Amino acid sequence: MTSDNAPRPTLNALSIVTEDMSAALDFYRLCGLDIPAGAENEPHAEAVAGGLRLLFDTRDVVASFTPHWSEPSGGHRMALAFECSAPDQVDALHARLVEAGHVSSREPFDAFWGQRYAVVLDPDGNPVDFYCPLA
Repeated sequence: MTSDNAPRPTLNALSIVTEDMSAALDFYRLCGLDIPAGAENEPHAEAVAGGLRLLFDTRDVVASFTPHWSEPSGGHRMALAFECSAPDQVDALHARLVEAGHVSSREPFDAFWGQRYAVVLDPDGNPVDFYCPLA
């Protein structure tokens, strides 16, 4: 526990474990992330999104420092969410990802909580949400 005077840690990165680095980076590039060319040939890659670093690691990299790591089963434990600027951007991004061969988990819809919302699975089966306010 930290005292009130102690510096607090800063959340600045989220790690995504992937089976296929190239497929994962292609997906997230379509989502608008700026990922350096050639990163798909490396076991670790990074991108910055809204000040948060996204770290992409192959299963082998994760196993190298966490020998007992095993892939989660029974469902996802977290999802990424991209805020779009307008409802038509949610629809267009969903369509572009599906046309590129990715699986739609939820077609775009107007949610009761006041957002245009859609969900597409990344190549590792993680849900990625796309949304924007309706009003």
